[in-house]
Amino acid sequence: MRPLLYSINVTLDGCVHHNAIPADPALQEEMLRATHRHATESIGRADALLFGRVTYQMMEGAWRLDTRTSTPPDWTEPFARTIDAMKKYVVSSTLDRVEWNSELVRGDLGEAVTKLKQQPGGPIFTGGVKLPLALAELGLIDEYEFVMQPILAGHGPTLFSGLSKYVELKLLDRKELSSGAVALRYEPRR
Repeated sequence: MRPLLYSINVTLDGCVHHNAIPADPALQEEMLRATHRHATESIGRADALLFGRVTYQMMEGAWRLDTRTSTPPDWTEPFARTIDAMKKYVVSSTLDRVEWNSELVRGDLGEAVTKLKQQPGGPIFTGGVKLPLALAELGLIDEYEFVMQPILAGHGPTLFSGLSKYVELKLLDRKELSSGAVALRYEPRR
């Protein structure tokens, strides 16, 4: 069965808003460079992506190469090429269609994701906030990665807010990034 991998950037106080980064431009760029390098490695472990509508639309707006309207920094290109080329599955009940090498996922979430995991292929990578909460509730995430940014945001949405049950995790790996962030990989104890 294909494992479902989850990764997210999170501040030390649990904020998962993607704009919770420092205002100092020099510190911000180093953090972003390190985070993009690591994200490229992380999603490179998978051969498909699973997004909810909000994350899909945010990622498509930022990383779809053939519709790009601005030129991002050169150091983002490996990430852009990697995410652009990957197969994407989009969980949405409101979108009528998707593009960007994507396919809509509809119906019962547990059944649909279980079917994706049973297909041949490598790992499936997911990100975001709401969809992973639902996937954690269903026990469908096989690996969690938290990229702990050395920041206290003091505001914003927090990770797994509203989770109805404990998910006990076992540490698999720890990696310190050049920015001072620490990537922690876990698997659920089953």
